[in-house]
Amino acid sequence: MFVLNDTTIDPSDLAARLNRVLTEPATHRYGLHMQNAGAALSALLYLRAQGAGVFPIHAGIPPETAREMAQAAGCDVMLSDGLKQISLPQTDTAPRGGVLVQMSSGTTGAAKVITRSWAEIAAEVKSYAAFFTASAAMTPVIACPVTHSYGLIAGVFVALHRGHVPVVLDSLNPKYILRRLRETDQPLLYTSPAMLHTLARLLPDGQRLYAANTSGTVLPEAWFQTIRARTTHLFQQYGCSEGGCVAINQDLQNPYDVGQPLPHVTLTAGHNDTPDAVRITIAGQTIDTGDLGCLNDSGMLVFTARADDMINVAGLNVYPQDVEKAVMALPGVSDAVAFRLPDLHSGARAGLLYAGTASEDTIRQACRTALADYQQPALIRHLPALPRQANGKISRREIAAEFTPESADA
Repeated sequence: MFVLNDTTIDPSDLAARLNRVLTEPATHRYGLHMQNAGAALSALLYLRAQGAGVFPIHAGIPPETAREMAQAAGCDVMLSDGLKQISLPQTDTAPRGGVLVQMSSGTTGAAKVITRSWAEIAAEVKSYAAFFTASAAMTPVIACPVTHSYGLIAGVFVALHRGHVPVVLDSLNPKYILRRLRETDQPLLYTSPAMLHTLARLLPDGQRLYAANTSGTVLPEAWFQTIRARTTHLFQQYGCSEGGCVAINQDLQNPYDVGQPLPHVTLTAGHNDTPDAVRITIAGQTIDTGDLGCLNDSGMLVFTARADDMINVAGLNVYPQDVEKAVMALPGVSDAVAFRLPDLHSGARAGLLYAGTASEDTIRQACRTALADYQQPALIRHLPALPRQANGKISRREIAAEFTPESADA
């Protein structure tokens, strides 16, 4: 059972119909694209139980694009509203069942198809539920897409594993979300960093969110301060598309402390103040996350940067967060992002965009005071707002392409 907005849904109602219309679902991989969110989640739960392959596709994607995505992901059947089935031609004979198919975020490069077996996901769910004891009695309220692993696996699957009835919200009206949180006993909110920031700002004085989980990006410092002050229990989880959730912070006090490893994961990184590649090993498979970080003495993974965001200035490493922290400490700065600029003499230099009321001269003077010579931004630019995605992420690669002076590319 789950709740969709204000309505309790029993997935078995749709399961009976699916039993009649689907033939040997365990041998197929289904592209699942439905406007009816209750039917889509019910169908996904049924297909998981049957051992089918499933590629859940966001309802907002146009049908023809969804069909192309499903075919590229190895789906041989498209399942849409009204349980309509469309055959998708596939030339290879590879097994199609037994997996959940998702797309990587595409933040650091072209999105790619990720397949994980239902057994792998079950191991993640069991480990997540056993480790994340601070949330054991809480009711997940999922105000993010359940086509993505964050809402689907960490939100819905973990709730069902624990015997909870998850509340899934496909209306992203902030006032409605706040109302449903008030109506839910011990609600644990799963949502994007941007929505969490919006909700924290909307709360009347004296009111707090009971519990919230954040994922997908390190919270910008200004966002973190606002959310932390308005949330009683604040959690953060860390993972990657290939491995799912691999670490959880059960009491978030610093946005860069992304979590302690889950029991089913072996995680390696640098130590204390010496960052190194973050790698995870799950069931004998080692995955390079593409991140740099450190494990501190308590076993907490401290995020440093994406490896491809690091700025090598004549052999010296500049981490974007160090530049951003120096600027975000100033009054009159509401947001900041540092990025790599090509440089003819040193190979690369830091660039900086910021939002707020502080002047560029003030920013540059603060950088001179707080940062080493090689960390100094070669370019500082004020913008009304930084180009963050809806989930709060920002693509330093795209920013660098837009703001690199033509002379630096020569």
